[in-house]
Amino acid sequence: MDTLELSSSLRTAVSTLHKMLRKQSSTISEYSMTERETIGHLMRNSPLLPTELANLTKVKTQSMSHILNTLEEREMIKRTPSKDDKRKVYISITPAGKKIIEKARYEWDEWLKGIIEKSLSEKERELLIKVIPVLNKLIEAKKV
Repeated sequence: MDTLELSSSLRTAVSTLHKMLRKQSSTISEYSMTERETIGHLMRNSPLLPTELANLTKVKTQSMSHILNTLEEREMIKRTPSKDDKRKVYISITPAGKKIIEKARYEWDEWLKGIIEKSLSEKERELLIKVIPVLNKLIEAKKV
């Protein structure tokens, strides 16, 4: 298999697994992909400015404003005015938002655990353990 075929196969496998995982959480299934991505960024990097979130999720500022309004209505986020510049508002995830995300992550992990235990042999599990650092290396290479 050449590198292009490997790339295509990897993309397809990761994409399909990601889609399957998304369907496994009733907790967060009502949120759009961009809303989920926004919440994820806030879990990792809170607080952020709306423009920073728009850049991270690659949506227009107007679209991010709508997303933030929706998330605020659902009490997933809170807005805090900047102490230094009253024109700026920082966005952070609420404790209720964190709880929902943690529950969704638990649901995803439990589902994936079940699939791994049901579908993979011990040798395949060992191989998967060895592949994780390689996948993480690809993720880190993208950041550079």
